Amino acid sequence: MIQDEDVHFHKADAGVPNWAETNFFGFFNAEATLNVGVYALFRPNLGIVSSTICMNSGFANTPWEADFCDLRASIPIPEPRDLSDFTLENSLRIKCLRPNMDWHIGYDDGEGTTIDVEYRSIMLPFDIHDPVMDPMKAKALKEAEQGGKFAWGTAYNGHFDQTGHFKGKVAVRGKSFPIDCISTMDHSWGPRPERGAPNMSWLHAHFSRDLAFHAIFSFDPKTNGRELSLAHGYVVEKGRVFGLRAAHGTTKRSRDRYADEVNLVLVDSSDREWRLRGKGLTSFPWQCWPNMVSFNALARWTCDGLTGYGEIQDFFEVPQLTALNSEPATRVRAGVAALP
Repeated sequence: MIQDEDVHFHKADAGVPNWAETNFFGFFNAEATLNVGVYALFRPNLGIVSSTICMNSGFANTPWEADFCDLRASIPIPEPRDLSDFTLENSLRIKCLRPNMDWHIGYDDGEGTTIDVEYRSIMLPFDIHDPVMDPMKAKALKEAEQGGKFAWGTAYNGHFDQTGHFKGKVAVRGKSFPIDCISTMDHSWGPRPERGAPNMSWLHAHFSRDLAFHAIFSFDPKTNGRELSLAHGYVVEKGRVFGLRAAHGTTKRSRDRYADEVNLVLVDSSDREWRLRGKGLTSFPWQCWPNMVSFNALARWTCDGLTGYGEIQDFFEVPQLTALNSEPATRVRAGVAALP
């Protein structure tokens, strides 16, 4: 179970330079198809933090084709070190208003691009290592599989996901957009090497304050990530959280490796089956840290006649991509996928 103190920095493993602590806040304006990602990755043993502020509303194949992108790799961690209230040299300000529940996100690049958004959770943090909360963890423990089959390597030694209400506004070079959406954030801590991380599809679908879904899947990059295998996930319905005990899905890609269509069948802890279909509305190559790119898409989701929105993040390592792109069976050229 996540405790109040988890909002602060955790004790980094001594002698592990790649120990990392992260937080991610993603939100959107569905009408403008403007997807916003705010990310900070701290390396406490090295004294540095990397940060990305990305805003995108169209089909971008490079970072510079997005509406806005500010990528920083080696910002000094501000002193005194406080993960619950910090301001970075890139102007990103994160302030926790209630431990692991509510935050304020601020940013101002001095040239008309700003963020002033408040996040209020609609659920408790979903701890992927808590067998009471997560049926997949309970199953792994029952089968005596230490940590389960997938937990984003050691980077997710500590990890929670959470859905909440983002409200405020952003501006892109002076043009303002209101933010009023249900979306998902996360927080992670543990050793995070820059080579060798597993593939992952981190996605969510939000229909209202009363119904939202989040799931983490693994996939085989050699099949272009078509078949999805559940790692962790949940349904939040009217404030109640139901962990996913089973799920499967497929991803169809028609623009490079970006998700064009995702079909999911989810089974929650109450044995209810949910069928979701997502359609990619944008594309953006998020370079979250060296050697890693996430093929991101804001998607329109449907479920039982309802329409919602949420982001799909499909993670591939750059060395892996260079190998895959040299193999005819998995080669992907501009706008044309070799596999369905």
